[in-house]
Amino acid sequence: MGIDGRQRGMFFALVAAGAVLASGAGLYGLSATDSWPFRASYCWGAWQEDSGPSFLGDAALGKSGSARRAAESAPPSSTRPTATCTVTVASSMPDDDSTEPLTFDERVILAYGPVPASAEERRAWMAHFFDGSASPLPDGLNGLVGGDRAMLVLPEACDVDGRPSAVTIRSESWGDGHLGKKAMPFTIGNRMDVARMLLAAAGTAASKAGCKPEKPLRLSSPMVVTAEKDERASTPLCRIPGVTFEFGKDSAYQQHVGVVGERLQTCSVVSRSRGVPDEPAAQFVMASEPRMVALFDGLPEGNGQGLVRATCDGRRTVFYGNVEPGLKGRSRPDDQQVFANFTASVSMRIGCQAGEKR
Repeated sequence: MGIDGRQRGMFFALVAAGAVLASGAGLYGLSATDSWPFRASYCWGAWQEDSGPSFLGDAALGKSGSARRAAESAPPSSTRPTATCTVTVASSMPDDDSTEPLTFDERVILAYGPVPASAEERRAWMAHFFDGSASPLPDGLNGLVGGDRAMLVLPEACDVDGRPSAVTIRSESWGDGHLGKKAMPFTIGNRMDVARMLLAAAGTAASKAGCKPEKPLRLSSPMVVTAEKDERASTPLCRIPGVTFEFGKDSAYQQHVGVVGERLQTCSVVSRSRGVPDEPAAQFVMASEPRMVALFDGLPEGNGQGLVRATCDGRRTVFYGNVEPGLKGRSRPDDQQVFANFTASVSMRIGCQAGEKR
């Protein structure tokens, strides 16, 4: 059922109000010391208030009825290799068209543990954290960071059952009123701020899990922002020769042209509709850093499975592609050939021969 002009106006008002609240939203960690003059800490002590992006400050406290609720699992340990920590900043404002207020929730979700074991769950994990909107971490750190998500692969000492462990951060935000619950954009901070939050959480979690890295996780080089501004998906996708889709004239698909390097390349497509979270539609990745490559171990291999391996300049390298059901049947000539074209194009760019003989 469509919405009339008055409802549409209220929806945009809801989005605008949420954006105003989001712009000032902050985060306090909740702890036994959550009172002046002590600075509150959160996520097993990894983060402190006023110690990074505005998200960790107190600006949100002055916004329309803002309050904070938080939940964290027990910290990771050598016998408990997974842990999560979620902080929600809740706000509200009167709704002129309802007796119930408009409410807004902004959440930052931190997770520690091995990558998923099942292929389906692993691909969903890849789709979120290898998104082309994220930039690679510098200084030999194996991860990607965007304004609303981040991922760091931990050293081999943290592996669980042969699977690499990672620390991830992701954001989500919702507005709820008489028009129903709507997803809303929420940026945690700039890439450098989010990277520092990620490293602080990773160092704390790995230490508690008993696999603390030999060297401190530090960021000294500037973050190179390689991801381009969102743009309507076009063909060839991400300007990669042979990666061809038929998106249609009124397509809701957006492409994220990510890093294009010698050891990492990312390209992703999402389906975007107002009021709902972005839905992953397609993804292509080349990776040759050892810890990044390990993330793909255990997935089915072959052109038909969207994963092939090669040795490029002495380095183990993976080429990965995944097309979600919404785009299946739109690749030209077909999904398998498009993936083979991706592998051939990127292989040529980096001076490596990869792919299956057909």
